[in-house]
Amino acid sequence: MRDKIIFTSIFSFLVGVFIRSFLFVPILYFWVSGALAILLFFYFIFSKKKEIIFAFVSIIFIFAGISRYHHKDINEPKNVFDDLVGTEVSFEGFISHEPDRRENNQRLVVGFENVNVLVTTELYPEFDYGDLVSVSGKIQKPKNFKTEIGKEFDYVNYLAKDSIYYSISFAEVSFLESGHGNSFLRFLLKTKSKFLRKIENIIPPPQSSLLGGLLLGTKQSLGQELQQDFIDTGLIHIVVLSGYNVTIVAEAIMRFLSFLPLAFGIGIGSFSIVLFAIMTGAGATIVRASVMAILALVARASGNVFDITRALAFAGFLMVLQNPYILYFDLSFQLSFLATIGLIYLSPLFDKYFMWLPRKFGLREIASATLATQIFVLPFILYKMGTLSLIAPITNLIVLPLIPVTMLLGFLTGTIGFVSEVLALPFGFLSNLLLKFEIFIVETFSTPGFAALEVRSFSIFLVLVFYAFIFWILYKNYKIKDNEKRT
Repeated sequence: MRDKIIFTSIFSFLVGVFIRSFLFVPILYFWVSGALAILLFFYFIFSKKKEIIFAFVSIIFIFAGISRYHHKDINEPKNVFDDLVGTEVSFEGFISHEPDRRENNQRLVVGFENVNVLVTTELYPEFDYGDLVSVSGKIQKPKNFKTEIGKEFDYVNYLAKDSIYYSISFAEVSFLESGHGNSFLRFLLKTKSKFLRKIENIIPPPQSSLLGGLLLGTKQSLGQELQQDFIDTGLIHIVVLSGYNVTIVAEAIMRFLSFLPLAFGIGIGSFSIVLFAIMTGAGATIVRASVMAILALVARASGNVFDITRALAFAGFLMVLQNPYILYFDLSFQLSFLATIGLIYLSPLFDKYFMWLPRKFGLREIASATLATQIFVLPFILYKMGTLSLIAPITNLIVLPLIPVTMLLGFLTGTIGFVSEVLALPFGFLSNLLLKFEIFIVETFSTPGFAALEVRSFSIFLVLVFYAFIFWILYKNYKIKDNEKRT
């Protein structure tokens, strides 16, 4: 009963946020919902029927979800530069996010009067988080655009989820002073930058760029062509830091701290996972995986059984509560949760088809997990992006067993490099060999027309039919197992 109420509350809250994401709900709704909730509450007191409990909980939390989105939406400072759009402006602000350095330019998010401006400027001089800068250029409102295969990308709301409502291209940016923003975050990002430089001094590109992606999610330095190869082969998730990478990091931290008393080790482990999430940019996938990893540690410390479904629901609730925009407008958030649902519920159904694979190196688990997640996210990816990776199960089966070792050797390379780059050379040499092999696999299997297919038209109706069919299969399987337990 308690679990049903918890899941009903979370689901209803997300429904409320989802409704408000694309539909402006008049203020009258709030009064009507509040009145209905009060009536149901009093009816519940006198009747105590389960149906009324769930109806009351649903209405209250749908109302709460709409209210949370509404509160953030009306309080966002979206109109600071509206009267100046299309004209040359100059202003001073500090860089509020870690700079995004690409092949030919760098993108800076500059905060000004509680609003963020996306500024694109030359690659040099380089800037850092917390730098106070002077920006000059023509200010514009971001616009949606069509991808190469004709899919419209909602760029406006993609930026809005990070409170970015304006952009300046080809801007002139001048450094004024450093030391702004959060001092602790500045320290973490500087440590990250030094760590990556140590790796670059020991391991040549593009291997060093791939290692930076594996360890800290810095995929931009891979280059556009190689990055596209990772997308086509279904391996981009290892470069942008997926839940798989976070799981490896969390397990490594706990093994390293295993000599400490349980509660103390779990406390330090949880804190380390939080620091790792912040250092890597705290993207939706990382936050989701980090919250679930911390909940698993807390369950271990308290002696409770870790319920992965409850942890996933709780992680989603916390993330949407903090930023309701991500539910409808953050593709990485949506794909991360869909992939995790597929991993939890669909993966066990495929285990029996991979009995011929050995358990060594986790090959059997990787095969069933990859196929399950690929199938579960497939309709959504076709609808949103129109790209179908044909070779993903094979490339994942070859590459994923090597990732934990690659990350360990890469981490040792960078860490020992702080002490002595000469001592770090053996670890760098071994890392380089593995990274070269992984890039070789990606480039070999990314043959045009073979690795991925383009699907230009995939309607939302087909998405709903696809998921209805998958959930029907899962429901039938659940009923069969439930009957077997009773007999």
